[in-house]
Amino acid sequence: MTGLFLTRNATPILSQFAAILGWIINGIFNFLDSAGIPNVGLTVVIFTVIIYTLMLPLTYKQQKFSRMSVRMNPELQAIQKKYKGKQDQTSMLKMQDEMKAVYAKYGTSQTGSCLPLLIQLPFLLAVYRVVYAIPAYVDKVKAVYMPLVEQLVTNTKAEEILMGLNSAAQFKKQAFNENTIIDILNKASTAEWDTVASSFPDLSGIIDQTRNALEGFNSFLGLNISNSPWFSMKQFWSEGAYLLLIVALLIPILAGLTQWVSVRLMPMAAASASTGEGNGEDMMKSMQMMNNFMPLMSVWFCFILPVGVGIYWVMSAVVRMIQQLAINKYLAKMDIDEEIKKNIEKYNRKREKDGLPPQRLNDVARASTRSVEPKSTKKREITSEERQKQIKDSTEYYQKGEAKPGSLAAKARMVEQYNERTKKK
Repeated sequence: MTGLFLTRNATPILSQFAAILGWIINGIFNFLDSAGIPNVGLTVVIFTVIIYTLMLPLTYKQQKFSRMSVRMNPELQAIQKKYKGKQDQTSMLKMQDEMKAVYAKYGTSQTGSCLPLLIQLPFLLAVYRVVYAIPAYVDKVKAVYMPLVEQLVTNTKAEEILMGLNSAAQFKKQAFNENTIIDILNKASTAEWDTVASSFPDLSGIIDQTRNALEGFNSFLGLNISNSPWFSMKQFWSEGAYLLLIVALLIPILAGLTQWVSVRLMPMAAASASTGEGNGEDMMKSMQMMNNFMPLMSVWFCFILPVGVGIYWVMSAVVRMIQQLAINKYLAKMDIDEEIKKNIEKYNRKREKDGLPPQRLNDVARASTRSVEPKSTKKREITSEERQKQIKDSTEYYQKGEAKPGSLAAKARMVEQYNERTKKK
């Protein structure tokens, strides 16, 4: 079975994503090959643009949630403050219902920020696996390796020599076969290819043929994308090729810089209400530290990983920046009050299907929500009593016994009635 998949990732679920993405990247390479420019680096650039374009709807949904959270979280925090210290079942159920009403008003849910990320995660991991193992998914690149691999797999000393290379470190546990040889050679640096050539002088002709074909595929901006920038910089320094050394240095620097700018363009939502005010501030500080730390990690990883991975890293950040600028411009024109009205209408249609009466457009649903905007845009500072009244009115429906039997609101009402009867006795 291993031979059928060659060097492809075999992790459950991830492998299915990788197979689909591999089909896309193989098609891109074949198209470039038909145009006379069979280049892996250019293939990775186009592939990255296509993938992040396909993920644009999820990105938009996530950013819209962040923008809504700026308005929504103060209301959620006010509800938590209202029930602070109340651990009885009635209060807990009422708090959950009131928070549910706020989420419905803003057209989202408690998983609104996590779900798009969870959907994107296997997709992004699969993208990395495809870029990291190009020969496994691009047929014409794999075909270049095969004549040499067929000779090495039958050579008695090939296993000892190839497994001794640094590029073989992560493949020690694999059986020595065609798959393993391709994995090792795909990760091998220029110096390691020199070691292979000197170890098999009788295969010098086919080794040179393979290397020349791969160098043609892998050459991008004067760099061999299978080498790491760190290795390339040392090589160019010894050769006196200082211009190429600068190009190699720019890959990790651009990876960190573009990621830093991309993070700064993302709208930062208020801390999650579920953490409480103090914990929310701590979470925001942690997120800011992480946003400052990750670009530095990007620089390090792109120094030691192949240039091809660095190209993907840089291009993905650039595409995200362009998308973010477009999304920010669109969301800046969005009328949040109109969105709230649409959300309530949608929520009421859903309630109608469940056989429930529509929720009234109370003060909170009908209000312009200016009470949670920054002070610079408010006409009047809202009082604590007014805020509590708005929140109470927004969930008035749930306290009047009109909830669907079996819902949290209905259970809360039952507990409340039981407590009242017990007190009377």
